[in-house]
Amino acid sequence: MHYATRAHPLVLNIRRTRKQVSRDEPPQKVTKLAIAAETEADRYDYHTTVKCYECGIEDIDKSEGKLAAVVDGVLKANTFSRQEEVKAWEQEFTSCEHILTLQQEDARQIQSQDLGHCSSCDLKENLWLCLQCGNLGCGRAQFGGLKGNSHGVAHKNSTGHAVAVKLGSITSDGTADVYCYACDEERIDESLAAHLANWGILLAERQKTEKSLMEMQVDENLRWEFSMTDDDGRELRKLFGEGFTGLKNIGNSCYLASTLQCLFALPQFKQRYYLPDEDAVAGLDDPAQDLETQLRKIAEGLLSGRYAIPDPDVDATQGSPYQRGLAPSMLKHLVGRGHSEFSTMRQQDAFEFLLHLFKLITQSQNNAKSQDPTSAFRFILEHRLQCLSCRKVRYLTDEQDNLSIPVPLRKIPRTEATGAEVLESGDEYEPVTLKECLDSFTGSEIVELTCSECGSKDGFSKQSLFKTFPEVLAVNAKRYILVNWVPTKVNVAVIVGDEPFLLDAYKSHGHQPNEELLPEDASESKPSFVANAEAVQQLEGMGFPRVRCEKALHATGNSSADAAMEWLFGHMEDPDIDEPLVLTSASSVADIDPAKISLVSEMGFAPAQARQALRETGGDVERAVEWLFNHPDAQGEDESAAPDASKTLTSSSGTPKELAGKSELPAEFQLNSIVCHKGSSVHTGHYVAFVRKKIDEASPADPEWVLFNDEKVVKAVDVEEMKKFAYVYFFKRND
Repeated sequence: MHYATRAHPLVLNIRRTRKQVSRDEPPQKVTKLAIAAETEADRYDYHTTVKCYECGIEDIDKSEGKLAAVVDGVLKANTFSRQEEVKAWEQEFTSCEHILTLQQEDARQIQSQDLGHCSSCDLKENLWLCLQCGNLGCGRAQFGGLKGNSHGVAHKNSTGHAVAVKLGSITSDGTADVYCYACDEERIDESLAAHLANWGILLAERQKTEKSLMEMQVDENLRWEFSMTDDDGRELRKLFGEGFTGLKNIGNSCYLASTLQCLFALPQFKQRYYLPDEDAVAGLDDPAQDLETQLRKIAEGLLSGRYAIPDPDVDATQGSPYQRGLAPSMLKHLVGRGHSEFSTMRQQDAFEFLLHLFKLITQSQNNAKSQDPTSAFRFILEHRLQCLSCRKVRYLTDEQDNLSIPVPLRKIPRTEATGAEVLESGDEYEPVTLKECLDSFTGSEIVELTCSECGSKDGFSKQSLFKTFPEVLAVNAKRYILVNWVPTKVNVAVIVGDEPFLLDAYKSHGHQPNEELLPEDASESKPSFVANAEAVQQLEGMGFPRVRCEKALHATGNSSADAAMEWLFGHMEDPDIDEPLVLTSASSVADIDPAKISLVSEMGFAPAQARQALRETGGDVERAVEWLFNHPDAQGEDESAAPDASKTLTSSSGTPKELAGKSELPAEFQLNSIVCHKGSSVHTGHYVAFVRKKIDEASPADPEWVLFNDEKVVKAVDVEEMKKFAYVYFFKRND
């Protein structure tokens, strides 16, 4: 195919076979986060053949001309996967300006009894010494049950002293955990010995008594293993073939693998990207940078079954081995490019990754010719607001592609808690049902708003219900609470069954004849903007006129005073800088100049994004580009999209816009897959996916649960327990 499209006749075929290696000793235990020194050459024998398609020669002499050097260069080059790993587990620490410019207070001897516990509480572990003043404070609570009340952070917040060292991690050879609270990063202090000596602490006398942060992270990543055996200790049945391909873990990539397995088990993603009879790369200069190509490549790998075979390099005499698994290196690199978190090799939040992937797919240029698979997740939520004083109502709609539902927390008294049911935190919670979570989400609440009709400040009652339902409902169960400002997972069981269930009770009835609408809803809506009051106050305190403050905040997404101030410094010379902010209605910019859309698109933005930005800025190209930079998550709008400011669901021509989702009843849903997480934080631990599918297509048996644990794919057991603590649920609507 490549020869036909590019006319490049010479190809190098590389075949490798696994070397037979016998080990007399068990492998060395992992003690740090690093890639093993073993190389590809240590594991494989390589056999190469050069072919020429133009001449029809199958085996060209590699010693001729420059061919030998070219072949050698190809073999020595790192694969894309290897380039992207870049010491996947090894974290390189550096110093920072706060350490390099550290000014310590006068030297003094800290008495040994004062080094025994936190200065603000009785904790005797996880203690951090402030290198600037010598204060001793406990650290944050850590995974694995390490206690902490964040008094070290509180000391930094009250004094501004940013650099601290963990006492229990100090060794006689000069290594220790040094943390900069200002940078919120672990650092290296090249002058640690001198800084400690200022407080009478000599390195030669210190002995390490606690694990370092790095060692705790290693333990955390090694600890979370999902059982691959049943209750009797028998290995679970390994699965191979179409739809049962695993994904290799390429360094904390289980969040990506589990999400992809759930998505490509859906018919919308199968139909959109699994196109084995079509050429995905025809006419593309760089397929590696094309999201369409990479997603079709993943679909081919996961669904074709060609790669779902036992690993041929593993000795099968002891039983059938697991798959080798596909390495999604190019997709991970492409999806994470430019993102501060997903571009790293650190563990990430699977739900945040799902939303990020949805955004990229929606913005993809190739979606213009095919159905966007993420449209199956979209639906309309309708919010009903009623003034508590005059009883008038307002209806607002919001298009969404997921639902984050709160999990009610009901603590069980400790006297009733038993054995393994008690959490590490010491708290146990009653199980809740999915219905209770939905009832909590859709229940009425009181919000503090001032009524524009009667002027009452008593507030509004607010209730959110479905106006339409999606084909696939993605639900995130919010099981995390802030403990000392640290997101901490709470193990509350959510009971979800396999049987179909109805969401009819959660459908909004819309405006009723006996309800009186507030004026904003009774008449045509006009664009409005309420500036961030706190940011306005800060900017006015700097001497900026209110008109300029409001204009700057509007231009920068009403986000912060800092962003608005930067905008002001760049627009001080604008002739209209002191003119009041004028919000252009949608009707006056309904017909955006195609030439302007083209200009903005040439700067790297999608036409839909360009159209939305121009509509928001009254057709000003320069302001539109600036608006896009300040709204990186803007998904854009098509030519018939309604203006966002109007909060209505009508197109610019006045005709109704097609709603996302379907409003017809009954709305029956059934659980299709789940993403499960083990660990105390979404940024540590391990993710796996459970997918409900037919194991044998020829069998009349009902679909069964399959566990996708990276490259390991097996028939699951005890799924009921895993469903209780799932992180993301995917429900499919039954037509």
